Amino acid sequence: MTQRTLVILKPDAVRRGLIGEVLGRIERKAGWTIPAMELRTLDQETLEQHYGEHKGKPFYEPLMGFMASGPVVVLVVEGERVIEGVRQLAGPTDPIAAAPGSIRGDFGTIVRENLIHASDSEESAERELKIFFPGRV
Repeated sequence: MTQRTLVILKPDAVRRGLIGEVLGRIERKAGWTIPAMELRTLDQETLEQHYGEHKGKPFYEPLMGFMASGPVVVLVVEGERVIEGVRQLAGPTDPIAAAPGSIRGDFGTIVRENLIHASDSEESAERELKIFFPGRV
């Protein structure tokens, strides 16, 4: 089943020069395409829309500060079972628990700055794509 998902290369991935590496891993996956991609710095309103469900949790404010700390790359990835696949490619949030070969397993350093976001379900992907690419997907 063909799906679309939102992927964000977070400020730490951009700062560390990992954009090409991560995009290459996505592009090499047979049948996946990137129909939209932008480099941007996220404003407070967009961050609040995206992370609003976490407001009040202990990690919310540090996460908001981190995500506003520099440019990110936002992209739409399309393909067969892409939601599940990109999350597998990203690996678990904890880089120690992430398997070698996953993005976080190969490049992750700390849990809070974990390189990549990928939608976790079809519902999340639909909601998130509307936030980051309104009217385009």
